[in-house]
Amino acid sequence: MADSPHTHSPVVVTGANGLVGSHVCAQLSRAGVPVRAVVRRSGSAPQLPGVEEVVGEFGDRAFAQSVVQNAAAVVTTVHPMGSDRDTQHRVAVEGTPVLARAARDAGVARLVHISTASVYARSPEMGDVDESSPLVDDDAGDYAVTKRDTDLALADIDGITTVLVRPPVILGSSPQSMWNTLRPAEIRDHEAARRVVPEQTFAWVHVDDLSALVADIASGRVAYADDPSEGPVDGRSTAVNVVGREYATFRVYYETVCESVGVEPVWLEGPVWTGAYLAERARAWGWRPTVDLASALAELRKDVR
Repeated sequence: MADSPHTHSPVVVTGANGLVGSHVCAQLSRAGVPVRAVVRRSGSAPQLPGVEEVVGEFGDRAFAQSVVQNAAAVVTTVHPMGSDRDTQHRVAVEGTPVLARAARDAGVARLVHISTASVYARSPEMGDVDESSPLVDDDAGDYAVTKRDTDLALADIDGITTVLVRPPVILGSSPQSMWNTLRPAEIRDHEAARRVVPEQTFAWVHVDDLSALVADIASGRVAYADDPSEGPVDGRSTAVNVVGREYATFRVYYETVCESVGVEPVWLEGPVWTGAYLAERARAWGWRPTVDLASALAELRKDVR
């Protein structure tokens, strides 16, 4: 990776108080890169050196145009997961491109969007999935479809280098964490949430490793390339999968959570996807995950208990 050419210009991070956004802010702060941390509630941005809180709605055109001025890059992390489909569409599919176009018009070099590996179609007969694999159909569910449509909308915006970062399950300690906090609470409180086919793939990445890659892309440490296998393609949209070091199944996750909260998992039978998400592209860009599965699960046990 090359040294960052943009340490004098700020990186805009939306959802800076969330799990991914706060960790991206921390990574950039440690690297000496100034950050404009966009939040909706005053006082909720990370209190870190070089991090400036900016309160507003990134889907508002006037606010978007203001917040991207003289920025080196924009990182978008917001998606109202769990909201109704209309809300997810309005905030993500319609709102995120407003910020992206404002960034493009202001001459911002890069847009880094936190997508999801859920945009890929995964049926029991499918094998491993890479960035060229087909995306979900319209019947895949609100979250996957609106994330897919956000990716497609951003890819249609010319004149800015866009990187669509696609993580699977994101593990990491935070009150906002779906998999360390919210899902374990559901498993503890509701028998229906304990039902799972144990052989199903549990693809994961730790938020520390995810945010490290995002910060490197946003700060320019990952150099442009003519081939997406070597780096983001200048002026185009490039997808990149980011996955943890070891393959796992849902058996591992549910046994860990259920033992920690004192309930029993309910094992089901049926056809499920057992392939893997491939992250060779991210590794070719210089990224290496550092958090192993044992460490991630130990952190999960501590959070749940």
